[in-house]
Amino acid sequence: MNATGAGRAAVVCGLGTCVPPYALTNEELSKLVDTSDAWIRSRTGIGQRHIADASTATSDLAVEAGGRALKSASATGSSAVDAVIVATTTPDHPCPATAPLVATRLGLGTVPAFDLAAVCTGFLYGLAAGAGLIAAGTAERVLVIGAETFSRILDPEDRSSRAIFGDGAGAVVLRAGEPDEPGALGPFDLGSDGSGSDLITVRTGGSRDPYPTAGDAADPYFRMNGKAVFRNAVERMTESSRRVLDRTGWTGGLPDLVVAHQANLRILYAVADRIGVDRADCFVNIDRVGNTAAASIPLALGDADRSGALSAGRRVLLTAFGGGLTWGACTLTWPDIRPA
Repeated sequence: MNATGAGRAAVVCGLGTCVPPYALTNEELSKLVDTSDAWIRSRTGIGQRHIADASTATSDLAVEAGGRALKSASATGSSAVDAVIVATTTPDHPCPATAPLVATRLGLGTVPAFDLAAVCTGFLYGLAAGAGLIAAGTAERVLVIGAETFSRILDPEDRSSRAIFGDGAGAVVLRAGEPDEPGALGPFDLGSDGSGSDLITVRTGGSRDPYPTAGDAADPYFRMNGKAVFRNAVERMTESSRRVLDRTGWTGGLPDLVVAHQANLRILYAVADRIGVDRADCFVNIDRVGNTAAASIPLALGDADRSGALSAGRRVLLTAFGGGLTWGACTLTWPDIRPA
């Protein structure tokens, strides 16, 4: 799949991020479950994760990040949007979708708005969907948001998942533009494999395993087969990254910066090693925010820009892996924007 069509490309023109104010450190977490800072850091690279309070829903984080992205885009005259996509695994409700509420709260009127579920690959799928709307001429500008309150679906007694996941949101504004201008999304590579659907799950609550009646067994929490996910994540992200890099055709073949889904520090470095990118050119913020699923990549882009790791003209590879199984990659040359 390519982000361009009939000469129209989807161009990133705004970026906004949001994390809840409370940061749960490893030391604090070790008082709640049987773990330690050394155990968590050695296995994941995580030092803390942000946790939303009981009054904050996914839509609240999405509205904050989306509003900041619109503010960022306003500097280029691109703050009005024709569609809203919210990538999330933790919507406010099973029904209705969260995106229409987000659009209304942002004052966007009656624009089309929908949720997209691809777990940790959700933001990349959202970028591809937004690019498709622009390429088809259905929209001129699209707001794509990745937002999660993953802490709500974690087993309070599961030290592994509680150590890994956090809450947050990130968003970009896409506008119609030219394929060769900075910010234009390059080729996409997206994939899925339902034979691995049991590796990352929340089993209860859907049509296969409805919410139970009294006395029935239920498992409403997030579950993950860590070893199998690790192996699949490295393989799929590596393969997908190689395919888009081959199609992008950059001189020298490699990006200046890899901004990957922040799943696990060892996964990030394994992918960088396999595609031949120096680990120093693989951006890392998982130590500060943990794994925020669909919010991960836009949060990392915002932190990379603020830290100076990301600047106008740098060649960027985006890649992710998530439940489904799903995965993907995309390239772009970073534009001259500032996140809000």
